[in-house]
Amino acid sequence: MNLEKRIREAVAETLGVKKLKEAYVTKAKKFKLPTEFLSDKVKTARQKDFESYVDALNETSARLDTASREDANNSASEYRQLRVDEIYCLNASFMRAFHFENISDLQSELSMDSLAFMRLERDFGSFDDWQKDFIACGMSSRDGYAVTAYNTFLGRYMNVCVDGESENVPVGCLPIICLDVSEGAYFKDYLDDRKTYIIAMMKELNWEKIEERIKKSEKVAKIYGAAK
Repeated sequence: MNLEKRIREAVAETLGVKKLKEAYVTKAKKFKLPTEFLSDKVKTARQKDFESYVDALNETSARLDTASREDANNSASEYRQLRVDEIYCLNASFMRAFHFENISDLQSELSMDSLAFMRLERDFGSFDDWQKDFIACGMSSRDGYAVTAYNTFLGRYMNVCVDGESENVPVGCLPIICLDVSEGAYFKDYLDDRKTYIIAMMKELNWEKIEERIKKSEKVAKIYGAAK
């Protein structure tokens, strides 16, 4: 029996239903975070936090299998709440995964002839201007994320200030760089000095992973005819 089937059956048993029909399931990946800019206590806590959101996503998706479509309304229906929770948990799970991947390889360096460098230079005027704007996004976010994303409609890269898990997320944007700037990500190590934390994390970005995301994002955009 494959892993996905085992998870689906376990979730179904927990919810007291015979079988899940359309629900998707995912397993939380274990990340190795070699960075010295975060304490082991914070690393462990953030991994557990990530895993809890993945569990919540699986459960929410499973509950949608049996939620009544006929009783759906825009005020207090179970279906509406589950759809809202689904997006919240989905964003929380994958944004954290993006963040962990960004700081998972201390040997990764940015080359000036890389696609990443050239794209950031093109769309922000200079690499330094991208850095300054990214830091500003991180400082402006309300317990969320600073994100560099590829806008498939505009065919360019932009920085996004995401509040919480699901506010200010633009349509048609694919995350390329994601930095968790919620209080739980840094307060135990940096107290209220968020800027020092942001700068430290930016020094350890995994540019090989970022390069890979850029190539995939632009390939997807071309399929839809949206890329420049």
